[in-house]
Amino acid sequence: MRPDGREGSNKPQYAARCAQGVPQVTTRPRTHAQSSSEGDGSGAEGGGPDGREESGERDGPDDGLLLAALLDGMDAALCAFDADGVVTHWNREAERILGWTADDAVGRKGLAGWAVRPADAEETEARLLGALGTSGREVHEAALLTKDGGRVLVRVQSAGVAGADGGAHGVYCAFSDIHAQTDLERSVALSEALLEDAPWGVVVVDADLRPVVANAHAVRAFRRTRTELLGQPLGELFGQGREELEGALQHVLAEGAPPAPAELWLTLPAADPSAEDPEAPRGRTGQPRGGEARRRGRSGARAGGQGAADEGPAPEGGRRCWRSGFLRLASPLSEEPVPLGVAWLFQDVTDAKQAEQETARLRFRDNQLHRAARAAAECEDPMEAATVHLDFALAGFADHALLDLTLPGAGASRLVRAVATPAAAPGAASPVTGSGVCGGIPVGYGQGHPALLAAERGTSVRSGASPGSGQEARTAPGWAAARKWPEGTVHGLCAVLRSRGRTLGVVTFLRGPARRPFDRRDTAYAEDVAVRVAAAVDLARAHPADRPDQR
Repeated sequence: MRPDGREGSNKPQYAARCAQGVPQVTTRPRTHAQSSSEGDGSGAEGGGPDGREESGERDGPDDGLLLAALLDGMDAALCAFDADGVVTHWNREAERILGWTADDAVGRKGLAGWAVRPADAEETEARLLGALGTSGREVHEAALLTKDGGRVLVRVQSAGVAGADGGAHGVYCAFSDIHAQTDLERSVALSEALLEDAPWGVVVVDADLRPVVANAHAVRAFRRTRTELLGQPLGELFGQGREELEGALQHVLAEGAPPAPAELWLTLPAADPSAEDPEAPRGRTGQPRGGEARRRGRSGARAGGQGAADEGPAPEGGRRCWRSGFLRLASPLSEEPVPLGVAWLFQDVTDAKQAEQETARLRFRDNQLHRAARAAAECEDPMEAATVHLDFALAGFADHALLDLTLPGAGASRLVRAVATPAAAPGAASPVTGSGVCGGIPVGYGQGHPALLAAERGTSVRSGASPGSGQEARTAPGWAAARKWPEGTVHGLCAVLRSRGRTLGVVTFLRGPARRPFDRRDTAYAEDVAVRVAAAVDLARAHPADRPDQR
């Protein structure tokens, strides 16, 4: 027994394993070379025939020094006891947490009176040394004393240390502040919850902008399997909007997270051509059922004109609005922040945004109808009033407008062009020279033309150059010319003019590739305009003598 109360000769080199993942280290004495003084001289010039040093003659670090460096470099506090309960190891993290240095701790028997209160010493030491001679690790909590008299609640993982003969030689204990451990566990639990149970999508993108982690919600939102999603470039996952997304991710990698969420409109591949219709019933997969848009269009027309017949397949869709937040991920183990990628959190707000847009659109269109009615009321000529209605309807709705009227007594198969906008570029509607409400040269529409179909059926007809986007529609040469429409037209909507139970003609609205296809809400608006135009045309036909050009 030494004068300070510590045991003598009490620092055997035990193997230590840390609960935090440090590998097991086995110590063994190293035999230094003696060939330089008493060998055959073969090692004097640097070793064996291949130029390497003989085994046991390397000048590397001593195993004891290597073990000490490993213990001091651990992130967890570690102490070890021999079979008699004497402290044999005490690393720097233990010194940081409790304040006791290795010189203060090593050699003391037990923890009573200095690291543990005497009242708690028996129970605490029994738990610590209870792992002696057992397999596996034991986890428990203990209240330890710091050097300045404070108390720290720690979580301890202890395990026995067996010698080469299999006998119990001691115990090692790895511990950490329970608050820090709880914070770590809480962070891990939060990460797992975000990646599994969150009601929004979570995608981790690496520095090359490739998804590496995605939760179940994100996989469903992308309409792909997890295998198809992970590792693929973002450009292959989206259509329109991918440039904005890639720019946002690159900004986060370079500058950090933005101060507020961003709303990104992205186009996803849609397997069902009717996915464009937001009102179409959806099946179990969330996609609209095929053909539902056309069936609803025909049934709506029969019910009172609320739907529109389609000349071709419904346009392909899949455009979604995702409210997105971004977080830059950096390694916590490096001294300088090294970007590991970006965490992209998003929530689908397409329905809410479409509702907002639709409300704003309806407000604008109602205002246009009101303004057109006020302006038409000041027109002396009814046909001028019809032209005013077309001009107001074009704003924000279409690029061109055509007004074709039926010939009195000729039925709906022959239409005469009465009013048209300039074909070269969008502009104001104006009367066509040589035509009027009572006669003119019929337009050479071919059989099955949307305008003729609308006049014959008494309902609205939508038409498109292709079932794809506007960019794809540019690849349909001659489509507009075959229908006698201005060059560059890719979307058409024909609304019939009805007044006093008679078909008076057809008004046609046309859009270029920069605009989206006409939908049901556009059809309803076109029919509202057609009602007002039909009233003006009917008035012009009923009182031709009152028109200024007939006086």
